[in-house]
Amino acid sequence: MSFEGMWAELLPVGRDAGTGGYHRFAWTPPELECRAWFAGEARRRAMPVEHDRNGNMIAWWLPEDGTREGAVLTGSHLDSVPGGGAFDGPLGIVSAFAAVDLLRERGATPRRPIGIAAFAEEEGARFGVACLGSRLLAGAIDPARARSLTDADGRTFAEVLHGAGLDPEAIGPDDDLLGRVACYVELHVEQGRALAEPVGVASSIVPHGRWRFGFAGEGNHAGTTALADRRDPMVPFAGMVLAARDAAERNGTVATVGKVRVVPGGVNAIASSVTAWLDARGPADGAVRKTVEEVGAAAREAARPHGVAVELAEESYTEIVDFNLALRDRVVRTLGGAPVLPTGAGHDAGVLSARVPTAMLFVRNPTGVSHAPAEHAETADCLVGVEALAAVLDDLARG
Repeated sequence: MSFEGMWAELLPVGRDAGTGGYHRFAWTPPELECRAWFAGEARRRAMPVEHDRNGNMIAWWLPEDGTREGAVLTGSHLDSVPGGGAFDGPLGIVSAFAAVDLLRERGATPRRPIGIAAFAEEEGARFGVACLGSRLLAGAIDPARARSLTDADGRTFAEVLHGAGLDPEAIGPDDDLLGRVACYVELHVEQGRALAEPVGVASSIVPHGRWRFGFAGEGNHAGTTALADRRDPMVPFAGMVLAARDAAERNGTVATVGKVRVVPGGVNAIASSVTAWLDARGPADGAVRKTVEEVGAAAREAARPHGVAVELAEESYTEIVDFNLALRDRVVRTLGGAPVLPTGAGHDAGVLSARVPTAMLFVRNPTGVSHAPAEHAETADCLVGVEALAAVLDDLARG
């Protein structure tokens, strides 16, 4: 099936008819439908699918001798952020299948296996930790902590895995699988306007992380409780949001509060607690850490006169990732001198870079918008991306 045909099949899955945004959270019906689509595309190409113990899927194109060593891995993820765009994640997987088709049409016979991976819970939209599948695979998160992660309905990651037929006690680093992988190349839509050409190559991923703020006050009646008697956690929470913007400007970073949970959430009730998540990113580890430290201090200062307690916990953090220079340069040469650019977005390639050489290709995004319905890539540029990925895979799989 063509790139356009595969894209058309995936496009309606998990899409909100009103907003055009996508809701494909890990192991929910839309994401499971995407997984079934992945398995179907693999069967169509006679590519055996390997399900690892962390919920990741890999479809294999094996060489004639059947070897599984020295593999060239590509792919991305199928899950989305709340109300996300169509391209973030699935573009890399659809392009990978299309690249395999292109190589087969040209009679290519790889000496190394080529794998197409669909990594689990990359966005962290359900369980709060980004790149959870690749983090578990690479040993970048403690399995016990991962099992205890909960979604908005209070279901643990362990419960969801068990319901999906996986053993929660078996999750964790998979040295046997990673030991068979020589390198990983991920194609992704560019998530800004920095790319002027149809395809570019990533140089690095800036430091980024997520922190959870908990504000504990006292629930009460909105009409009968005097202002002086209130322990309203919404007030210091509001101060924390403003402090995040100020701290980011001072430290040359970006900071975002995009998710908040209010209990009990009634219009005529003073909240008893507020939980908010801070996303902070920047060019250097020190700048990101300083931003979070200043936001935490400002939140505690704002909470003190209101009798509100503040807790701050780090949920995930990734230091600066400089992609493997030799692999990056080889990819650039293969593509005839493609532009090289950094990114402020996290990816499975960044997590896996601690264990195997990784590289990334970007496809131009004319809107510059990502994690929203306006995220876009022109079909012509996507096809250039398929050609580029095919050339890279062909080169790397030859040895």
